[in-house]
Amino acid sequence: MPVVVATIRTKPGRRADVLAAFRRHTPAVHAEPGCLLYAVHAGDDRVTVIENWADQAALDAHSAGPALEALGAEIAEALAAPVDVAVVEPVPSGELGKDRLPNT
Repeated sequence: MPVVVATIRTKPGRRADVLAAFRRHTPAVHAEPGCLLYAVHAGDDRVTVIENWADQAALDAHSAGPALEALGAEIAEALAAPVDVAVVEPVPSGELGKDRLPNT
């Protein structure tokens, strides 16, 4: 089950705009087949999205889908740098259950 960590660096003063766009588009992403987790987190100058997809086909469909396309178009002008997207997998360590996201 693919886990994605996407980090969006925002221009000064644009974080609120980006978060508003995520609030508008996240319900559509949650409704996509295979979306197990799509959680938006924010820091001072960045927005980080943690995603978990049922399989690679679901992630591929999301990546090419209308919700992500609309979100990307809406936030493009507010970005300080290209979006950093990493597909990662859990590394078992420590206490079982605390060492990974659910469903991974």
